[in-house]
Amino acid sequence: MDRTSEAKRRELVANRETLKRIFIMREDDSAKATLLKYMEQIFFGLQDFLKDHVGITEERSLREMASRFQNSLISEQPEKKLAEVITELVEDIAPHAVNVASPYFVGHMTSAMPFFMVHLAAFVAALNQNVVKLETSKIVSIVEKQLLAKIHRMIYQQDDAFYSRHIQSVDTSLGGFTEDGTLANMTALWVARNSILNQTEGFAGVEQEGMFAAYQALGIERMVVLVSQLGHYSLRKAAGLLGLGNKNVIGLPIDANNRVDVDALARAVKEISADPKTRIMAVVGIAGATETGSVDPLPRIAEICAEHNIHFHADAAWGGPTLFSEKYKHLLEGIDLADSVTIDGHKQFYMPMTCGMVYFKNPWAMDAIAYHSTYIARPGSVDLGIKSLAGSRASTSLILDSALKVMGVKGYGILVEHGIGLAKQFAKEIRAREHFELVTPPELNILTYRYVPARLQERLKNAEPKEAVRINQCLNALNIVLQRDQREAGKSFVSRTTFRRPPEQGGDVVVLRTVLMNPMTRLRILKEILDEQEQICQTKLGKAFGAIC
Repeated sequence: MDRTSEAKRRELVANRETLKRIFIMREDDSAKATLLKYMEQIFFGLQDFLKDHVGITEERSLREMASRFQNSLISEQPEKKLAEVITELVEDIAPHAVNVASPYFVGHMTSAMPFFMVHLAAFVAALNQNVVKLETSKIVSIVEKQLLAKIHRMIYQQDDAFYSRHIQSVDTSLGGFTEDGTLANMTALWVARNSILNQTEGFAGVEQEGMFAAYQALGIERMVVLVSQLGHYSLRKAAGLLGLGNKNVIGLPIDANNRVDVDALARAVKEISADPKTRIMAVVGIAGATETGSVDPLPRIAEICAEHNIHFHADAAWGGPTLFSEKYKHLLEGIDLADSVTIDGHKQFYMPMTCGMVYFKNPWAMDAIAYHSTYIARPGSVDLGIKSLAGSRASTSLILDSALKVMGVKGYGILVEHGIGLAKQFAKEIRAREHFELVTPPELNILTYRYVPARLQERLKNAEPKEAVRINQCLNALNIVLQRDQREAGKSFVSRTTFRRPPEQGGDVVVLRTVLMNPMTRLRILKEILDEQEQICQTKLGKAFGAIC
């Protein structure tokens, strides 16, 4: 063993001295230089990778990559120095991850972040505040309550007196941060459930006694949640966890614009309300459907819910920031009538993972889910964990608070308007190409389409249902392979989904889905993506599917 290897071996030993060097940052110039060196290695190394790899990922199979990661043993002693680990992350991991910052990545609700988000995330990690309790966050909890009031005001537009009273109140809550939109939706439905199944004479409430006792106390046998068939699957998760059973999330028909059919909703509410054994726990209106970007008619849903005293929840995880656009905020008209609203920070606020938010019109609504203990979350404290699913939570609110100061309403509005405007341009381009069919035109910045050879389009229009099903099955297979081949090539990415349709309407339809939020994505890039799809279908897939289709 040479001297260099021997010296390295001695350094890579876990003992009190080496751990002390890891945990205690010395304040001399040498230590600062070392820290800056590592930060430069991360930031600039990753930036160089993202710049050099404008595509989505390097072409390599999951099976091949999995074969490299078969070691299930943790080394007794340290294996590598930090500089080596960072190099490995930048050179060996990053190229095979997904470059979500690429303007060619237009398939999911994850995108490029403003560069300053990385610095803010590093600050949050270094500060390491746990915002569920004041004793591990102090001023950060105060800042978070102020931020909640700012976003609440964007949604509900209450007056100065309202926010002066509630912004820092220890007795009320305007909302809360969660890890994502799934937990935000779950929190909203948790509040709705507990508010309905609350304490009555001889019954201490569902949170104490459980669902069986609650149903007995109210003389019911089930509770349901109503939402369009485009409702996010997190609602079914919530129903499962809250004891309703996910089959009791009832998907309602949609209209020609992919919005919930309000006549069908009104009929469902009337029929279910007439059943003494069933209660409607909530109706969910979607403000930016995951698959289509469509916005339900929120004012009409609010009217139906108010008439029947039903909790109205608006899932605006995707579309919420549209409120920042003067040009398009009218698309969310009626969101201020919702009892609760979900918004995701790591979607159109362009934040790092993970940041979800839920807001309540009634500042006392979250009392229904309050928990206390003797060591934290004491009654009367400012501990935000009193009304939270999380027992520990990072201070991502600091990132959003800072981002709003850097970007302002105008800045976020420009990003929203770019995405919606680009979606309209892309829809026009798809319509102009003979081998593509626009399936769901954009309302916000999401649209779906599919590859349909021109010779089949006329056949589909005139086909009997049985023949239409056969043709669509062939087209579904074609579009699935197209999406997979394009993804695995690693140059660009669109996602796919399946719209469920009955046989009399031609059966299920597989579509390609684009989410246009990256401000660096331009129509030129989207044309290149379509060109690539045409090339895949006309060359590689032409022979395989030509005879069938």
